[in-house]
Amino acid sequence: CMLSVTESFARVIHGLTVGHLTDHVIQRSKRMILDTLGVGFLGTSTDVFHKASEYSKIYSSNVSSSVWGRPDLRLPPPYAAFVNGVAIHSMDFDDTWHPATHPSGAVLPVLMALTEALPSSQKFSGLDLLLAFNVGIEVQGQLMHFSKEASDIPKRFHPPSVVGTLGSAAAASKFLGLSTAKCQEALAIAVSHAGAPMANAATQTKPLHIGNAARHGMESAFLAMLGLQGNKQVLDMQTGFGAFYANYSPQVLPNLDSHTWLLDQQDVAFKRFPAHLATHWVADAAVSIRKHLVTDRALLPTDCIERIVLRVPDVQYVNRPFPDSEHEARHSFQYVACATLLDGGITIPSFHKCQITRPQVRELLGKVELEHPWDNLPSFNTLYCEISITLSDGATFTECAETFYGHWRKPLSKEDLRGKFRANASSMLSCDIVERLIEIVENLEDLEDCSVLTTLLKGPSPPVMASKSI
Repeated sequence: CMLSVTESFARVIHGLTVGHLTDHVIQRSKRMILDTLGVGFLGTSTDVFHKASEYSKIYSSNVSSSVWGRPDLRLPPPYAAFVNGVAIHSMDFDDTWHPATHPSGAVLPVLMALTEALPSSQKFSGLDLLLAFNVGIEVQGQLMHFSKEASDIPKRFHPPSVVGTLGSAAAASKFLGLSTAKCQEALAIAVSHAGAPMANAATQTKPLHIGNAARHGMESAFLAMLGLQGNKQVLDMQTGFGAFYANYSPQVLPNLDSHTWLLDQQDVAFKRFPAHLATHWVADAAVSIRKHLVTDRALLPTDCIERIVLRVPDVQYVNRPFPDSEHEARHSFQYVACATLLDGGITIPSFHKCQITRPQVRELLGKVELEHPWDNLPSFNTLYCEISITLSDGATFTECAETFYGHWRKPLSKEDLRGKFRANASSMLSCDIVERLIEIVENLEDLEDCSVLTTLLKGPSPPVMASKSI
């Protein structure tokens, strides 16, 4: 009998083994795990994380998992995965793949939470973790290859809320050892938890998309374990997973003996500053053009600049001429260009309210125009940014950025990826723990027991005196 697409996914999830992992995939996924942990630690300082964790405190259960960098806070596993997922995406600092999604944030918090929640008789090794993580990443990638719409920067649904929810369910199903039939049910249940609209991009709600994907995928696996059933053809149908895409044509996955990993062929991008990926081309082009406009390391007076033209793809939700909040500024071609021109680069504090509202920034923002050349398509694989600046004396300068450092065509060096992790994690953890985490993640395939990792993620133990009753 012919396998359905949905069955073929369940077979792959259930059937993949540590033996299927390649060296290439292990190396790439370890980089993703390190980066995701780092942005997660940094994200625990944000307002949206604070709101999500305050809300989650209403839940408690006998089984609990840690919130990264918060030794005093434990939550039921789905809610630990939720708040850690929110932290990861809280600043839009997490990894980005092609076709476009943020793959790691929906998957890693699920596996970390499950590692702690399952009985201690069940030891999970670093290889178990790498396998389940890669199953969660692979499922997301395969689903995005079923639609032309998915290969572009999104217009309707935010991809982590769609494919991330299924990747989370797949990773949880793998880690929990579900049968093929139950893996299939978990996918069906997850589809009914999927989908968040793009209108909430550039707001505090967008990070919830990653947190919800993590939580709902885990819940889908738990419900499947309890025997809950869904539509067994959910990935085959236009009214199933196809509801999220305009032109959905799913394919049966190949047999396991001819399995190849998408991550082997397509690496992810790592961000050097916390903003929408498309703005990274803008920042690079602005750094290049600034060299023409600087005297004694300071930018020319802003009134000498007549106009600034950015030639970028037509991505409406990153076209924000006068952003008012940090979340809008992270999704603004215009703001990233102006802040780079003024400051010489973008850093984490660039998105603080006091930076966004500076008079010089506002003055420059008023001079920016966007153009959308016909050949500059909204794809992270092909887009570019050209910037032209005309001065009041008539001189015009033009620079173009085709690939920024951190993109899969120009990957971050090992040292720079470690540097990003150190900078992010040291906001919550001591230097010793930070270095130990780097060592563990870089040698994850040799780790015998993942509880070593989860113990470090909690952060420093609080002093006993501090636990006063309220």
